[in-house]
Amino acid sequence: MPTMIAALTLSAPVPAATPLWAAAWTVDWDALRRVASLADHNTRVVLLGVVLLGLAGGVVGTLLLLRRRALLSDTISHACLPGVVLAFLLGELWFGGGRSLPWLLLGAAIAGSSGALAVHWLRHRAGVREDAALAMVLSVFFGAGVVLLSLVQQAPGGGAAGLSGFVFGKAASLTAADARWIATLSSLLLLAVFLLRKEFALLCFDETHARVQGWPVRGLDLALMGAVVAVTVTGLQAVGLLLVVALLIIPPAAARFWTDHLTTSMALAGAIGAGSGAAGVMLSALLPRAPAGAVIVLAASTTFALSMLFGHKRGLCARALRRHRQARAIGRDHLLRAIYECLETKGITDRASASRNQAGRLPLPDLAHHRSWTDSELRALVRHADADGFVARLANDHIQLTRAGWDKAARLTRNHRLWELYLLHYADSAAAVVDREADVMEHVVGQDVADRLERLLENQVPRFAVPDSPHDLGGKAGPLPRVGSPHAEPDARREVGPTP
Repeated sequence: MPTMIAALTLSAPVPAATPLWAAAWTVDWDALRRVASLADHNTRVVLLGVVLLGLAGGVVGTLLLLRRRALLSDTISHACLPGVVLAFLLGELWFGGGRSLPWLLLGAAIAGSSGALAVHWLRHRAGVREDAALAMVLSVFFGAGVVLLSLVQQAPGGGAAGLSGFVFGKAASLTAADARWIATLSSLLLLAVFLLRKEFALLCFDETHARVQGWPVRGLDLALMGAVVAVTVTGLQAVGLLLVVALLIIPPAAARFWTDHLTTSMALAGAIGAGSGAAGVMLSALLPRAPAGAVIVLAASTTFALSMLFGHKRGLCARALRRHRQARAIGRDHLLRAIYECLETKGITDRASASRNQAGRLPLPDLAHHRSWTDSELRALVRHADADGFVARLANDHIQLTRAGWDKAARLTRNHRLWELYLLHYADSAAAVVDREADVMEHVVGQDVADRLERLLENQVPRFAVPDSPHDLGGKAGPLPRVGSPHAEPDARREVGPTP
């Protein structure tokens, strides 16, 4: 690419004393301006081809990742090598020129499709495990390609010079015709995926349901393999068969940290792939010694690392924040229930009496003894509950439930004891372990399950009532009649107001 290389020539010769790495990474500010403004025709050509390739790779890779066939792209990319070499040999033999990019891509497509069909046949006909089939096809095809490439390159005349660029990629050598080919193939591929998006989604999420509904599952599977082959073949010239897998896997893997919606994930993966391609091309143009394919992969990997850290759906920071909030909420709920149970032992069972009676004020040591909290743990929980408006801190290390805190504590205690009653009378759990089991279950199940539990026990425990703890009876709570029985025996209950 003489024009681009001339544009990126260093403005001044590097002194002999300058280290080699400094000379390699010195950037001309005029070249930076030209690259940023896309002033060079070759830069625009390469950028167009790689951006469309990254867009198609991200979209197709999302389906491939959901199908759990990530290694299939690696196998297909390696299987393309013998097809490229054979296409070159046949081109030289038949019409004296095997360097035509469409001709070489046709050979790569045939070899890649053959590799995909070989994997499919080994899995479904020969009964070979998928990982073993992928490893076998990758090794055999790539080994054959390496042998053919070495034989061709050792032939006199050097007619095969440049074929190794398909192994490592050489985006800087893309011409306008090459870019048009890549743009055409990528656009057709995106159109095909758009038209079959619902069928591909059904295949990826519920293959059994698709088969029961009469959809041609194997045909759709082969179509998805064909899309992978198309992306792989299209990306050979730009990033090479060793690195094209990165454009299929890294962008959708990064997108999964941000969303769970399929359409959004495909769009975001395509944007990440296109952005990584653009960043890689520009950085490679600024640093002529850096190969474009490798820089594109590094740009995609950087995006993946940032998504893994800061993705709001599955990012490490978001998950850590959710765990922190969940632990804080659980600790606050334990504190409120402990306060309610302590007041219950003093005969305070409703909000009005708690607000009138001085006994509604609890000293912190009583709570610490109730749950075996350390002093620092208890004070942290009280501080959080106070910030949430459920607890009022008083003088002399005393606390008192607020109006919202009382309603929340009564609701939590009710749900906890409903779980205990259910475990005792319907799950045949031992009385000694129901408290611990209920303590776990009430925090891991959703509100919909708690509502179903209330409906299940509505004949025994009326709405807005807190039943007695089964531990007060030594775990010998009387038998509860089955749901729907008209002979429900009355239990000791305390009515509480509805939770706002």
